[in-house]
Amino acid sequence: MNLTLENICKLFGKTVALEKINLSMSSGVYGLLGPNGAGKTTLMKIMTDLIPPSTGRVLLDGQDITAMRAAFREKLGYLPQDFGVYPNFTAEQFLLYIAQLKGLSRYEAKRQTDDLLVMVGLEEKAKKKLKGFSGGQKQRVGIAQALLGDPEILILDEPTAGLDPEERIRFRGIISNLSQQKTVLLSTHIVSDLEAVANKVILLKKGTVLDVKRPFELLEQIEGQVWIVTVPTAEETALTKKYACSNVMHTDGKSVIRLLSESRPHPDATPTAPNMEDMYLYYFGK
Repeated sequence: MNLTLENICKLFGKTVALEKINLSMSSGVYGLLGPNGAGKTTLMKIMTDLIPPSTGRVLLDGQDITAMRAAFREKLGYLPQDFGVYPNFTAEQFLLYIAQLKGLSRYEAKRQTDDLLVMVGLEEKAKKKLKGFSGGQKQRVGIAQALLGDPEILILDEPTAGLDPEERIRFRGIISNLSQQKTVLLSTHIVSDLEAVANKVILLKKGTVLDVKRPFELLEQIEGQVWIVTVPTAEETALTKKYACSNVMHTDGKSVIRLLSESRPHPDATPTAPNMEDMYLYYFGK
């Protein structure tokens, strides 16, 4: 299976939200990374056929998804950024309702609902009303509904928002298990999640794709440009104004600063291995 975006552009009035997006995705996990306003949600809505592109098209195995209509939606699982629930439904009722909308038989809807509640760790909450759920628990329900019908394509917009560390680890395990059989596109600001599960990361800035690479390849590009230096706290401001700073830790009247620079930013600075937060700052920092 191959999902292809050909020359996707999107205009809202005179504002260019996306410009000449060309991507090809097969099975595996693709992370979509970029700052707010980069066009991530707009791109995902076009890929789910919720909004049309101004120009260009999305193809699934060579067929335009707008022509496939219901046949495409049967292959799709989607978790929007602004996912909402019916508060007076129980978790089980909500998933059974979504399963009915997806055309599952009564037997299959019940079987998948039970399995998915276990998968996302909510089996003990199955009969509880959603209005009593925490934000993280509602998000887990959202992940479960996206998986109903065993879709071949999963598009997840900020799926780890509101999840605590344990819930995020569970989610990453779910996605890793699914990735060999499905095409998964997920957008998140938690870059460590992408490092853990993404086969490739799509960097999107101001509606344009900057690069598409595996996480370790992106880190290799900034090798030798990340530094650690410990200075008196009084010197911190001058360094962080001059260089991009990804972290500061204060201890015993001193500042331990993590900086990005092509050359040694301070005589006492030592090089350190880059991480995904450094990479994000390199591409998207001010």
